[in-house]
Amino acid sequence: MNTAAGKIRIYIVAFATIFVWSSTFISTKILLKEFSPVEILLYRFFAAWLLMFIVYPKVHRPESLKAELTLVLAGISGGSLYFLGENFALRFSLASNVSLLVSTAPILTAILAHFFIRGEKFSRNSISGALIAFAGAALVILNGTFVLKLNPAGDLLALSSALSWAVYSITIKNLKTKYPTYYITRKIFFYTLLTSLPVVIVSPIRLQFSAFADPVMAVNFLFLAVFASCGAYVAWNRVIWTLGATKANNFIYFIPLLTLFESALILGEPLTPFAGVGTILVVAGVFQASKKTEHS
Repeated sequence: MNTAAGKIRIYIVAFATIFVWSSTFISTKILLKEFSPVEILLYRFFAAWLLMFIVYPKVHRPESLKAELTLVLAGISGGSLYFLGENFALRFSLASNVSLLVSTAPILTAILAHFFIRGEKFSRNSISGALIAFAGAALVILNGTFVLKLNPAGDLLALSSALSWAVYSITIKNLKTKYPTYYITRKIFFYTLLTSLPVVIVSPIRLQFSAFADPVMAVNFLFLAVFASCGAYVAWNRVIWTLGATKANNFIYFIPLLTLFESALILGEPLTPFAGVGTILVVAGVFQASKKTEHS
């Protein structure tokens, strides 16, 4: 995508996807009143898989064992491991700790991309931009409150979640397939569900479909399944294929920023001057990381 209009279009798609994902924290917080984290994950991705099957009902023969194993890895890293790691981390660590550690995903992506993706090597701009944006994200997440409470189990789970998303990004960027994005995304959802099932043994799910009779629960669940899963994953995979794993994931720094403002607007949570400074740093960092250098 070399034209200016094409670049603007893919940046709009990237930002729209990030905007949707930033809202998932609020929807999940509402759903947690009735459902466990594992139930939300399984219901969400089963509904998303079903919707993708309706959109693209064709079934194709696996291209190769390697291609199929790549999709399994994508389902684990971008689905089950990422979400379960994040959700279980919240049981052990402070939410601010978890958010901050998960926000290292773009930095971890840049490190992995340097070694595993041709053409995505470190540059001065990418490194400095990532660090500036991370500092901004930290200010936004902490929002003027700093509580240092380390918990090895929770913090390691949060870091594993960030690392798994980095692995997902590398996996998707390197994926070579003749099949359409809708089919690939559907397969990823299937393997997300399949690899999440063992967790049911230690955290049994309850089939409480009556909860969906509540319009608030139903709307938030549909938002997660339709927009945050089906639409967002299809869009994000295309963003990664177009911009590259490192550039695409730099947009993730906007998630805590947008979530903070949405929480203030919808839930009435407070804002501080730190959030304003953090916003400036995130925007400046992402812009810096997107600039080309002579050696990039």
